[in-house]
Amino acid sequence: MVQRGGVNGTDGAAGVGRPTVWDRPEPPSRPAPSPLSRERIVAAAVELADADGLEAVSLRKVAAALDAGPMRLYRYLSTKEELLDLMVDAVHGEIAAATDPADPGDPDGRGGDWRAELRGCAHRTRRAALRHPWFADLLGGRPQLGPNALGNLETALAALYGAPGFTGIDAVLRAVRTVDDYLVGALRRETAERRAERATGLDKDAWRRSAGPHLSRTVATGNYPALAAAVRYGTHTDPGTAFEAGLDLVLDGIAAGLAPPG
Repeated sequence: MVQRGGVNGTDGAAGVGRPTVWDRPEPPSRPAPSPLSRERIVAAAVELADADGLEAVSLRKVAAALDAGPMRLYRYLSTKEELLDLMVDAVHGEIAAATDPADPGDPDGRGGDWRAELRGCAHRTRRAALRHPWFADLLGGRPQLGPNALGNLETALAALYGAPGFTGIDAVLRAVRTVDDYLVGALRRETAERRAERATGLDKDAWRRSAGPHLSRTVATGNYPALAAAVRYGTHTDPGTAFEAGLDLVLDGIAAGLAPPG
């Protein structure tokens, strides 16, 4: 569902007529010394990124994982940026294919409950981002023009287009972008916190215990009364609960701004 850089493709690189990797036909695979395809290249890159982060992904390392020379990869894609675009679209494919009885969404976008559909899209995107922590780093920044990304965007737009209160496509676009903005921020924060936990060996509870004395001295000065209330009385929820609560606020805000019926 997340889309940046112009939904209609009229700005950025897509607007000057440069063919994307999806516009160029894939060359036929050769059986020896090792068969290649964009699908195999992307799968190897995703595996590297899942294990060691985006910094572990290079055309040389991907080629080595496939037991192929790096120059062979250039028959299938032109730059590392294209590889990243293909990786993002592969994760969008997982999001599109995800089925979970617990999802409140409407996969076809025809059930009339736009909130349920956007909620389902958001939760499927979050689960994918937790499986692939690097995915959140690539959200927002350039258009996502792959077939899976555009399919997910179509699902979100279709859930709202024509729904009561959405007075035209601009209202739909604003609502979808608002949810996307929340998703990008929330997922980047959660994945960054998980990286920090792995790097330091401290989970949130351990970090709070470590930082507690400093915070106690800080709020004791009386200079931060709102922060003091948050530290002393605020409820510390798990990431999933916090994500759901924030999503509710966003959806409530969209609903409050809809045109009145009639």
